[in-house]
Amino acid sequence: MIDIKVPVVGESISEVTLLKWTKPEGSWVERDEVIAELESEKATFEINAEQSGILKHAAKEGDTIQIGDVVAHIDEKAEKPAVASETKQETKEPSSNTSKKEVSEAPVAAVSNDIKATPVAAAIIADKKVNPDSIKPSGAGGKIVKDDVLQALSQPGKINFTTSQDLFSRNVRRERMSNLRKTISRRLVESKNTTAMLTTFNEADMSRILEIRSKYKDKFKESHGVNLGFMSFFAKACALALSEWPAVNAYIDGDELVYHDYADISIAVSTPRGLTVPVMRNVESLSMAEVEKKVVELAAKARDNKLTMEELSGGTFTITNGGVFGSLMSTPIINLPQSAILGMHKIQERPMAVNGQVVIRPMMYLALSYDHRIIDGRESVGFLVRVKELLENPEQLLIGKDPVKTLLEV
Repeated sequence: MIDIKVPVVGESISEVTLLKWTKPEGSWVERDEVIAELESEKATFEINAEQSGILKHAAKEGDTIQIGDVVAHIDEKAEKPAVASETKQETKEPSSNTSKKEVSEAPVAAVSNDIKATPVAAAIIADKKVNPDSIKPSGAGGKIVKDDVLQALSQPGKINFTTSQDLFSRNVRRERMSNLRKTISRRLVESKNTTAMLTTFNEADMSRILEIRSKYKDKFKESHGVNLGFMSFFAKACALALSEWPAVNAYIDGDELVYHDYADISIAVSTPRGLTVPVMRNVESLSMAEVEKKVVELAAKARDNKLTMEELSGGTFTITNGGVFGSLMSTPIINLPQSAILGMHKIQERPMAVNGQVVIRPMMYLALSYDHRIIDGRESVGFLVRVKELLENPEQLLIGKDPVKTLLEV
């Protein structure tokens, strides 16, 4: 019998949470096959079978396990179960006429296959456009029946928080905080309590970027296999602005200021389990397409809980985009030990005064939260104004300067 123990995943990490078993109790596993997913305070990782054999669980999903503790056993001396041979169906297939009749009489309803409902109930849901999540099922096996849908329709405007409760519920639920949520809570409070945080605001006219995306999005995707998004413009603008305002790209270490001659930009990614902040390395050296590809890669890994410790470590500056959720303005919290974070927001058409005329422009509010201990007002405002300038004139991202001013040498 082989013991599978929780490996060391970081110097400061002493415990992990068992998220889920990917192989059931008593199943046969091959060597190096993934058997479970664990979550530390910083990331999730997989644990593999060290030998082939029969798997025996030593912990339950949701358990907190100490580093070095046994999480599973593998009986490597057990015999591999014989693979069941495929057998042909002995039952007589129904005639083609019967099949056609059954198909023609089946109700057609625009209801997801994930929703368990009787044919009549499904038809009413589709016809009345009822949200299945608002219906409390009473049928066998949690199936929605006709009366359940009619009950929901008879109570317009009245909702249940969950489908398992009645109206006027006073139910209270308690759930254990995950290691990731504990870490997020601790770091946010630490950031608020240990930095002299201040936020400065500006706004950017996104007209030029929208024009570029509209004109080149198809060609860009054809050439690079990825969509042309906003993050590449913001990341490249920030990288250039960071090179001009090095304090925004630095942090305090004791009595010293640590400056970085590169831009490792963290991007805040929201997942069902909480906020993760993977890092794009050397953004100043990446092309627009390379930035977009990296964003897609990191976002996919974050959603699938596949980010490594390396991808979550470091970072000299952070960008967060609350606009994807509809946020118009916010004051983002600094991602320690960094000294600044830029908040992107929703693009919204607003009347603006341009050359004495009121015109409608797609505007975005920008928010820069920064640690006033290392970044002065001049530097924070100068950085944000530079980002605004680069977003409104993205041609400058190519050479880092205004082409006309470069031509005139002024």
